[in-house]
Amino acid sequence: MTRTHLSLLSVAALVTLTAFALPDYAVASFSNMTPGGTINGWQSLNLGNAPESRYTLVRDGGTTVVRGQADASASGLVRRFDIDTNRYPLLSWRWKADDVIQGGNINSRGGDDYPARIYVLFDYDPADLSFGDRVKYRALRALGYDEIPVRAISYVWANRASETRPVANAYTDWVQMIPVESGSANVGTWRNERRDVAADYRAVFGEEPPAIAGIAIMSDADNTGNSATAYFGDIRLSTR
Repeated sequence: MTRTHLSLLSVAALVTLTAFALPDYAVASFSNMTPGGTINGWQSLNLGNAPESRYTLVRDGGTTVVRGQADASASGLVRRFDIDTNRYPLLSWRWKADDVIQGGNINSRGGDDYPARIYVLFDYDPADLSFGDRVKYRALRALGYDEIPVRAISYVWANRASETRPVANAYTDWVQMIPVESGSANVGTWRNERRDVAADYRAVFGEEPPAIAGIAIMSDADNTGNSATAYFGDIRLSTR
């Protein structure tokens, strides 16, 4: 086979791969929305009896983003969907925090507040829980908790520079916390983040990831009783 034939085959193979490449999945296209308008496709995500945080479409950095404001409050916005984690493992987003939360501590319930979180919710069957966890799950349902994430990763803007390693949530190890930004060094500036969700899930849960069932954004400051403001840009999932 001549060198010309090999080159033509290489070009043909590249065209074929490009044709079958999966497009990114747009989780959030806030930049296409109108400041002050409705955050289409997203629903409120409430946590117990805590007051609700406020979410508003605003103009910042030349584009439309969501501003989250927490005043001794804790709630988020969630978009629900179903997508194969191994097929779309890469999560990318932009965010900015005005400041970290004084008194925030990733290792304590009283400090479980963050100016910005990105929750990844997984479609995990409660029947696959251990016996003890199934008992806990049924008890929570009996107490009126309808939306119980039995598997979730919370990517957080941690409040302390020393908080850099993944840890279980202070309330439940069903939610694993992964600091992406830590401390105040980068507050006030937009940060572009990218995480391999499938790899992170395997690392923190020690099992293969189920499908992604939704993504949530959140600013919360209910445990410390403080305030926080953060901004969230577009979010997308992509292939490798």
